[in-house]
Amino acid sequence: MLLSNQTELNDDVLRVIAHMPTRSLSVLMDKTFAARLSDADFMRIAVLLAEKSLDEGGCPIGAVIIDNTSRQIVGKGHNTLVQENHPYNHGETSAIRDAGRIDFSKTTLFTSLSPCQVCATLLYMRGFSRVVVGDVTNASGTESLLQSKGVPVQILEDQQGIKRYARFRKDNPDLDLEDWRGLSAARK
Repeated sequence: MLLSNQTELNDDVLRVIAHMPTRSLSVLMDKTFAARLSDADFMRIAVLLAEKSLDEGGCPIGAVIIDNTSRQIVGKGHNTLVQENHPYNHGETSAIRDAGRIDFSKTTLFTSLSPCQVCATLLYMRGFSRVVVGDVTNASGTESLLQSKGVPVQILEDQQGIKRYARFRKDNPDLDLEDWRGLSAARK
């Protein structure tokens, strides 16, 4: 194990976790390290995944799914609308796909940006026990939908993620609109 109870937590370590394939994380970090990760650390990983998407030319949105008991990451992903030419491979759907066929009622999803209506619907349909949102400054609205369907929502804003998304939205208004409402909305 490379990451243990003695490992200092910082953005470099969290970036390695963000970029490492989920299935390989058990080789990278032991259970004591995973148990130390706070909600803010998981949100930072989601924000670093959003940064990865932006670096690839995509929309800066990332998500992480953890097992509530072990606090181990079971899925993670980032928006690949541009990279994979896929209109609904958002951060949340990418993380769900990465997690695979698991019982989501025993998990928490951390997303760097408030989910769109499609993603929010998927989150309550799959029965997530909790959703933590890192940015309701640049986008919001589905938190009440999730709560009305019995999914507790916590807001844990990450200032770095908020600034990055605001800059992305200013520099790429058509791509931002396409991601939220489709190509026809961006072409109007």
